[in-house]
Amino acid sequence: MNVNIENLRQQTPGCNYKIHFNNAGASLPPQQVLDAITQHLQLEAMTGGYEAADLKATEVNSFYESTAQLLNCKATNIAFTSSATNSFARALSCIPFEAGDSILLANEDYISNQLAFLSLQKRFGIKIIRAASLPEGGVDVDDMKRLMDQHHPKLVSVTHVPSNTGLIQPVELVGELCAKRDIYYLVDGCQSAGQIPVDVQKIKCDFFTATLRKFLRGPRGTGFLFVSDKVIQRKLEPLFIDLRGAEWIQPDEYAPRMDARRFEDWELPYPLVLGSKAAIELAVSLGLDEIQKRNLFLCTNIRNGLAEIPGITLLDKGTNLSSIITASIRNHKAPDILNGLRALNINTSIGYRNFALIDFDAKQVEWALRISPHYYNTEAEVSTLLQAIRKLVA
Repeated sequence: MNVNIENLRQQTPGCNYKIHFNNAGASLPPQQVLDAITQHLQLEAMTGGYEAADLKATEVNSFYESTAQLLNCKATNIAFTSSATNSFARALSCIPFEAGDSILLANEDYISNQLAFLSLQKRFGIKIIRAASLPEGGVDVDDMKRLMDQHHPKLVSVTHVPSNTGLIQPVELVGELCAKRDIYYLVDGCQSAGQIPVDVQKIKCDFFTATLRKFLRGPRGTGFLFVSDKVIQRKLEPLFIDLRGAEWIQPDEYAPRMDARRFEDWELPYPLVLGSKAAIELAVSLGLDEIQKRNLFLCTNIRNGLAEIPGITLLDKGTNLSSIITASIRNHKAPDILNGLRALNINTSIGYRNFALIDFDAKQVEWALRISPHYYNTEAEVSTLLQAIRKLVA
């Protein structure tokens, strides 16, 4: 990167205490995010919550501009939410499903999304269709095309970077197919936002959902939703719309607002909105291309090191890999590995079979160690991690 890594670490208080390789869970927030949150909390305490929001209205509104810059869209296409899953549910609730409609998705899609689809199937008779996965990893785009033409799904859903594998799905190729057939297209970008460049114009999605706490390094309890102009103009709306999203114009009539904030709640956690803005602005200033290059360098070193340790099998498949590394460890229990690393102040995470049932069954594993580096990690930390794992599995 064309940025001093040590300076970035000095702006990250947690680097003084932990070797943090759990950025796919929640990154260590930088000081500018902490400052934005605490300063607005202090302003609310001294001024009043509503009054503080009015005083900082310009800064709050710039959250939408910053997020639009991150995704290459307009500010009117952005809604603030509490998480990627919350964004996903709001988007899903606006699709005009009827009994017998189908949803086409990938086997690797995130657990909460799979559960939401199963709930729709259970309650409303929506059919779930899953495209095949390629032997080398990732959704089979040709099979997606075949299933689109056979079943004419109301919605196609793909998780850009699945949480329990290093795969990067070909969301742009799927988007081309959906656009030609006027199929609503929902992309879960929970793990991709902040670690790789995201361009919703190239993806051609109708919805893009993300969280701030992961590779964007923002606060927990925050997310955003991109909504396409097509969806806005067609006046699709979330099932439970409130006074942020609509105007009450007659006793029995309301008019939805004509931008993505139709999908928001009126009540916003303004300190977290401003913390999210700071996180996004940092990512944009560093450059997502540079972040991706740095992360690829770190991941290559980790993958190469893990491949040399007896008893460890790398599980990631796919032509393009992300900053999520998963590995199985023979003859060891997940808590022993996780807690053994935590005892050394090294943060990682564990993915269990029920988190990614179809993918893990195909790989014949019950659990996997997940290591997710980010640009502020160092080569020295990588060496410490690999040395610790060697000792634990010896």
